[in-house]
Amino acid sequence: MARTSRPRPDHLPLSLRMLGDCLQAPLFFGATAFFGTLSLTASLFEKDGRLQHRIARIWAATSMRIALSPVTVVGKENLLRYPVAVYAANHLSYMDTPVLFSAVPFQFRILARQGLWKIPFIGWHLNRSGQIPVDTEDPKASTLKSGVKTLKAGMPLIVFPEGGRTEDGQVSDFMSGPAFMAILAGVPLVPMAIMGTYELLPMHTRHFFPQPVRLVVGEPIETSGYTTKQANELTERLKTEIERLYYADSRLAAETMKEKDGLLSAEL
Repeated sequence: MARTSRPRPDHLPLSLRMLGDCLQAPLFFGATAFFGTLSLTASLFEKDGRLQHRIARIWAATSMRIALSPVTVVGKENLLRYPVAVYAANHLSYMDTPVLFSAVPFQFRILARQGLWKIPFIGWHLNRSGQIPVDTEDPKASTLKSGVKTLKAGMPLIVFPEGGRTEDGQVSDFMSGPAFMAILAGVPLVPMAIMGTYELLPMHTRHFFPQPVRLVVGEPIETSGYTTKQANELTERLKTEIERLYYADSRLAAETMKEKDGLLSAEL
């Protein structure tokens, strides 16, 4: 597969910074406020969250258009193999959430960092639409119970096993919570790799660097043969598969190989 992402310059051109400050940022925050208000209003009249999820999908697609970054899904058939599953993706950017909401064609719930619940409109929507907050200091406490309950009720979950955004674009260590939930609920784990959002909007930045974004969905991993004592083993299998998907189509693959070769040469 062709690599789609372009390296983000250390200093964005003035034209992109002006575009972001004068047009993209006001549109993005305006759209978030508008659709967040719609979602809150819808929550007063429905219990199953379908309308709220539809509104979130429109917000997500609008956000990616504002960012001038089209989203392509590879392996979409793997999203439809099972009615309920735990979908796990690498975490590169705040824009990962709009990518997932715009690309995944069915209703789901997300596990997200508890701090997001404090953000106006976004936090209100997360709370009223039944999303699940994760306490990063104690991620296994109530999160596992809530996640398993959601899965057993027939609702798919989307999780970021890294627990937070990467600072360098590389895949970091995974928490075992997603594997535990999949095993306890008796549902598959579906690995997904997001590419392009790190270059689009990495941590500690506020301007978009527009470019194509890709979501690659891998083969589901059956969990029926695993026990909770093997959650770490399943987590490593999940991480290996997401890394395989990500580095097969990421410009960072070459950089990673160069770094590993350099370390190997230094050891020799």
